Amino acid sequence: MSCGESGSEKTGRQKEEVHLSGLILAGGRSSRMGQDKATIEIAGKPLIRGIYDVVAACDDSSTLPIGNVYVVTPWVNRYQHLLPISCHFILEQQPPQGPLLGFASGLSQINSTWIFLVACDLPNLSTPVIQNWIAGLKDVPPQSIAYLPKNPRKGWEPLCGFYRRSCLDSLLEYISASGTSFQGWLAKNSVSELLIADRQCLLNCNSPADLLGITTDRSVDRPDSSQLKDLK
Repeated sequence: MSCGESGSEKTGRQKEEVHLSGLILAGGRSSRMGQDKATIEIAGKPLIRGIYDVVAACDDSSTLPIGNVYVVTPWVNRYQHLLPISCHFILEQQPPQGPLLGFASGLSQINSTWIFLVACDLPNLSTPVIQNWIAGLKDVPPQSIAYLPKNPRKGWEPLCGFYRRSCLDSLLEYISASGTSFQGWLAKNSVSELLIADRQCLLNCNSPADLLGITTDRSVDRPDSSQLKDLK
């Protein structure tokens, strides 16, 4: 008589497998920067390539590796040459309709248990920080659709955190009712807080002043005048 697992036990174990993908949003208008911030270089690397490399490097996480990394954008041709061939592009409709609809476009085409959503303009985010966050996913209760940092004054930080793939129905229902706000959608659902030790990792590079501060802090060469054309 065999002492191995029964077919039902194997099937149950397979159903419990958890997969994680990365999704980078690159559809913003960059109005405060005055030019496409995804292509601005910090330490010799475009912002979008920097965040891609940070997320892709989580593939050897000892807890749950990030498998495929996707970029959702209306401008695939603009970024394709900046990213490796391993990057998966998801085309967002033009003109861009905001981050919530961009997220919905990406989420609908990714088949993973969890999706790590991140904006392309977070130059202080690092692989070890993300891997530390991934370790907390196992403790997120099943009723929570997301695992996100929270700003005490502004609410959830929706563009740097984890979402269950199963939240898609709720998201599409909210959008079909003309909803466009991440905060409005999240307020209708259960969300678990991702505690952040150092909030500098969430610093956005939104303006020439932000760019100057980041490059100065890193003690690298100042960006050229074309990158700071709006800073007076």
